[in-house]
Amino acid sequence: MTARLLVSLSGIDTRTLHHCADLAEHLGRRGVPLSLLVAPRLAGAAVDWARTRRAAGDDILLHGFDHSREPRGRTVSMRRPEFAALPAHEAGLRLTAAMSAMERAGLHTTGFAPPRWQASRGTLVALRRKDFTLCADLAAIHDLRTGTASRSRVQTLSSHERAETWRCFALVLAASRTTRRSGTLRLAIDAADLARPAHHAAYLDAVDMALDNGATALTYRASTALSTA
Repeated sequence: MTARLLVSLSGIDTRTLHHCADLAEHLGRRGVPLSLLVAPRLAGAAVDWARTRRAAGDDILLHGFDHSREPRGRTVSMRRPEFAALPAHEAGLRLTAAMSAMERAGLHTTGFAPPRWQASRGTLVALRRKDFTLCADLAAIHDLRTGTASRSRVQTLSSHERAETWRCFALVLAASRTTRRSGTLRLAIDAADLARPAHHAAYLDAVDMALDNGATALTYRASTALSTA
């Protein structure tokens, strides 16, 4: 089995768009597509950029419905993630509203990545009822058409973490270890973290390490389709 590299980008908005575009340019030179985690609140130039990126080969996953953000742009850490404990009925109502907003923005998708990568069983049920094809959570990628799950854990950095140098080193080491074992490396990048030079460099180093180990760079949707082919 060949190693796989999946890179996702969240936190996309007008304030972080220049960081998003810079990352996309760096990854484009390496032939690495992005899976864009898009919340329905996306507006203005960020919507146009997401449409352009999809036309260029990136993919879009619905990223929740109404997960509030702090003034500095970080997801509220003390709140339970939006879809982490919802029953199927309530999850379905939120998904319906989110899907409608995405349709209006011209960003229709059948892929889902919940805020903070946490989805309840009820959310998975609701996603199947709404004809979503995949859900990527913290520990696995669920193929909602077949009911199977590909186990692989999200690797990321946080602006709130201490020992930044050590964590950046650990991320690159995890990338090397995972791809040398022909596993699936899931790098999750928050656009706000790209303002930190050490984090920006660590993510690109992890990508380069994965590619050096022969990993195939894919979007989440392409990876799921390949697994069921």
